[in-house]
Amino acid sequence: MIIIMEKFATEENIQSVINILQEHGFRAILHRGAVHTVIDALGDKTSLSPQRLEAMDGVSQVKLIREPFRLASRDRKSEDTVIEFENGVKIGGANRPVSIVGPCSVDEDYNGLLQVAVAAKELGCQFLRGGAFKPRTSPYDFDGLGEKGLQLLAKAKEETGLLIVTELMDSSDLDLVCNYADVIQIGARNMQNFKLLKSVGKCNKPVILKRGPASTIREFLLAAEHIMYNGNEKVILCERGLKSFDNDYTRNLLDISAIPVIKKYSHLPIIIDPSHGTGQRYLIEPMAKAGLVAGADGVMVEVHHNPPQALSDGKQSLTIPQFKEIFSRLNSLIDTLHLEKSSAPNIVE
Repeated sequence: MIIIMEKFATEENIQSVINILQEHGFRAILHRGAVHTVIDALGDKTSLSPQRLEAMDGVSQVKLIREPFRLASRDRKSEDTVIEFENGVKIGGANRPVSIVGPCSVDEDYNGLLQVAVAAKELGCQFLRGGAFKPRTSPYDFDGLGEKGLQLLAKAKEETGLLIVTELMDSSDLDLVCNYADVIQIGARNMQNFKLLKSVGKCNKPVILKRGPASTIREFLLAAEHIMYNGNEKVILCERGLKSFDNDYTRNLLDISAIPVIKKYSHLPIIIDPSHGTGQRYLIEPMAKAGLVAGADGVMVEVHHNPPQALSDGKQSLTIPQFKEIFSRLNSLIDTLHLEKSSAPNIVE
């Protein structure tokens, strides 16, 4: 439930509502606005009648949230969430869609990583992504350099100013990853690793949450809810494709429709990953364009200085020349879409 207090509700009125909520097992989250104070009530709504709350002094309205993802729902927050970084970069709302690029995994060749980072900077990208800890299907595959990979990312950040996105696989590595990363990525395999979601919910770093390969949109948003419920509302969703019956031509089935659906039901920003979503570098440009036109707040694309020698996902990685060619066109589209988006009213039916 959401309890909207009257404009002139007293502190005693507000506290009385919080007290009765807590007596009935609800968690009460207080939001003070310029006009109204709003209380999020998380719990079993059958244990307390909304009419009882509406009868209390200072209460203007009680709204029942229709979806189980309460904190992520537009019923709770109608305006888009915007996540801002110290350097002024913003994700979400009417802001220009961001670009997150880099190799799937960081290898020993720092010069190659730096070449990618410099090219990304030149093309106006804001984030450098790279895995230091990699979940791999086979135990014999390269699974990352660990802290050394994080150090290489930090060095590239120092030379280019790009913000760092890297994956967290285990709660025990949270403090280590937080020391280096500007954004923590939770991969598709860990979308429903609830212990891990709880851990990142207790830190203050923005989180990119990737959609699981067989998850519904409701499950996706409920995974985000786990992070938000534990205190971290800086969640960026990422559509990266679903498993399908046709794997002859694409690695996954990229669900473009998920972008406007999530925009309708949630206030959280959402980006698109056409690299994992297709598994084919020739499909990255058309699917990135489709995602941006559908309303994505950014794109995440894999770029490697020498894809045939990449230790993971070389087949879906762009070369640096390909990246420059494609992003020169993507940037033109992003500029056009941003102009339209910034001048249009934010209407969600």
